[in-house]
Formats: sequence, C-alpha cells, structure tokens
Amino acid sequence: IVTRDDVEESLKAKWQYVKDQEQLLKDLRFQIEETDQKLILKRAERDYWLEYKNVGSKTQANKIKNLEKDIKEVKDDLCRATEYYTNALKTLKEKNDSLIETQMKKSKEQAPENAVKRIDKSSCRDIEENEWLKEEVKIYQKEVSELKASIYLLEEENIGLVMKLLDVRLQNLRV
Repeated sequence: IVTRDDVEESLKAKWQYVKDQEQLLKDLRFQIEETDQKLILKRAERDYWLEYKNVGSKTQANKIKNLEKDIKEVKDDLCRATEYYTNALKTLKEKNDSLIETQMKKSKEQAPENAVKRIDKSSCRDIEENEWLKEEVKIYQKEVSELKASIYLLEEENIGLVMKLLDVRLQNLRV
C-alpha cells in the first residue's frame, strides 16, 4: 500500500533529483565555458609563440648579430684610435724632451756669459776673494787634520807612559 505521503515524498525526491541534475548541468556548462575561454587564451598564446619562433626569433637573431658586428667594429675603432693617440703622445713627448734638452744646453752655455756681462767690479772682487778663501779653508783643513793626527799620536804616547808608570808603581808596591 502506497500512501499519498509516500507518493509526495517520492515526487519530491525525484523533483529534488531533477533540480540537482539541472544544477549540476549548469555547473558543468559553466566549467565548459571557462575551459573554452582558457583554451582560446592558450591557443592565442601558443600561436603568438609559434609565430615568434618561426619569424620573430629570426629577426631578433639577426638584430643580435648586427649589434655584435657593430660592437666589434666599435672595439676595433677604439683600439686603432688608442694606438694612434698613444703613438702621437709618445712622439710629442720625445719632441718635447729634445726641445727641453736643447733649451737647457743653450741656457747653460749662455748662463756664464750673461753672468759675466752683469758682474760689476765689486762682485768680481768678491768672487776672487771667495776663491782665495776656499783655498785658505782647504789649507787650514789640511793643517787641522795633521794636528789631529799628531794629537792622536801624542795621546797614544801619553797613555803608554802612564801605563808604564802605573806598572812601575805596582811593582814597587809589591816589593
């Protein structure tokens, strides 16, 4: 025996089952749409990378090769310029040094002549006295060194005599 309540419950259960299935179907459709959107995005990204792989990477590689060539050319130019300027600097220094040497030689040669031209009589006399004094100093230094040597010999002789005197006194004290 089936009662009305059993039938209503059975109908409610079926109804609920149908509703759940419809909701599940909606959820599945929504997930399918999301998946389709993701698939479209991934395909577009894949197409972009395939195009880059086939076309873009080659152009980029060509650009890189051209840039590397440019860098090499610039480096070569820099090396050549550096070498040129180094050599130019070296030759300039050599010229400068030789000019300075010639000027120094000329000034050394002309210095005594210029000095002699500008010297007056009193300065000439002072120079002669200075030369005479230098000679006198040499003579006195020689005499001083001779005197020091004789003083040293006398001191040695005195020390020897004092030692003999002390030895004689010590012998007298022992006796």
